Amino acid sequence: MGPIVFPVINLKSIFPEIMVVITALVVLLCDLSLSKDKKAPLPFLSILGLVCALIFSVSMWREGIAEYAFSSMIVIDRFALFFNSLFIVATIITILISINYIREESINYGEYYVLVLLATVGMMFMAKANDLMIVFLGLETLSISIYVLVGFLRTNVKSNESSLKYFLLGAFSSGFLLYGIALIYGATGTTKLPDIARYIENTPHLLSNPMLLASIGLLIVGLGFKMALVPFHMWTPDVYEGAPTSITAFMSVGVKAAAFSAFLRVFLTSFPAFRVDWTMILWVLAVVTMTLGNIVAISQENIKRMLAYSSIAHAGFILVAMTAGGYMATASIMYYLMAYTVMNLGAFAVVIIYGKKGEENILITDYAGAGFKYPFLSVAMVIFMFSLAGIPPLAGFIGKFYIFGAAVKQGFIWLTIIAVLNSVVATYYYLRVTVIMYMREPVKEVGQLSFSIPIVIALLITTFFTLHMGILPSSYLELARESIAMLM
Repeated sequence: MGPIVFPVINLKSIFPEIMVVITALVVLLCDLSLSKDKKAPLPFLSILGLVCALIFSVSMWREGIAEYAFSSMIVIDRFALFFNSLFIVATIITILISINYIREESINYGEYYVLVLLATVGMMFMAKANDLMIVFLGLETLSISIYVLVGFLRTNVKSNESSLKYFLLGAFSSGFLLYGIALIYGATGTTKLPDIARYIENTPHLLSNPMLLASIGLLIVGLGFKMALVPFHMWTPDVYEGAPTSITAFMSVGVKAAAFSAFLRVFLTSFPAFRVDWTMILWVLAVVTMTLGNIVAISQENIKRMLAYSSIAHAGFILVAMTAGGYMATASIMYYLMAYTVMNLGAFAVVIIYGKKGEENILITDYAGAGFKYPFLSVAMVIFMFSLAGIPPLAGFIGKFYIFGAAVKQGFIWLTIIAVLNSVVATYYYLRVTVIMYMREPVKEVGQLSFSIPIVIALLITTFFTLHMGILPSSYLELARESIAMLM
């Protein structure tokens, strides 16, 4: 019997995740020792831990060295560190917009921040995964935290219903993902992403293996649920509407970006030989996702449901780039996710400020007359709506420009035409919000709004980057290109 060989444990590879987990544990312990009216330090303690993790991730990104750890189940490259940073920034902004909101909604519990931090850890592991089992573990860590957060308004029946619905459908989609992983293991004998690609390359007859083809379809279903692709989107509007608004914002950017990071990693690393097959599937999914999302969003009167269908449509736009493939298309996905994060979080920050306990003011008509009554808030909302619509010179326009340009370059002319037409349709319901704010008389008295310092800071950050990424996009696109260099 030979000597037992223990794997080398490289804690540096997961140090940002360790820092976030330690922060979550410290917040949990502090929460236990503080009375209910003395929990003000908890969000700032959470932000401090996240900032430390962000600094460490940025320093690792600048080193530019790809490393493998834990028996090559985790990869630390610029792609993973880019998404690490994106998740952390999204979480910091989410906490800033949550502080006053959860206090007003009487859900100011320390476990709120703990669950948000643990969800972020799950996202970070999904981006670093070099093994399908790590993808699954990261997804479940993320999902379990979000299931609880969606139902955090415990006295609100709609929030409870949303949590149960998301849990049941999420568990169902996880089954698809796990079954797909099992089939891949059955066909190739491994769950490591590079090993799967090598095995397929060395075994040409696997290109027509029904088990492997079925596994690819199951992976698309499992990850498509988190990305809110049609027809796996049915949970999105109800869950977005019933969840606490700050969690809706977090889900709309964090969960979606995590799913796209895993999708890119898995399909570009493991299944390049099947590109023709999954390109056809993604082409169809892109068309139906952005078309249904935009058409249904037109009829929505509830602004959270409108933004939910908008989120579905934006997933369709990102799929256009994934369908096109190539270096430029992948870089455009990274840029678009950055832009979507800031402009969507900004829009939800406005929704939070404009709402209040017991009367959330979530109907679009509730915003009538707000343009002149709350000029700062209204100008910010106009910037976010214009950016989401893809109007220059804002971040959303540049993101769509890069995606459509990459698709045309790869020869996907008809797909680009459909995407442009969908973008025109989307302009209607985004501009509708602006028209109601500035050109309609108020339908009810909203009353005095609460502008807390943290949410104003979040609003200033998101507004600045929505403008800056649109006016000076080259540095952000270069960042995206450098982040995918090793992956491609």
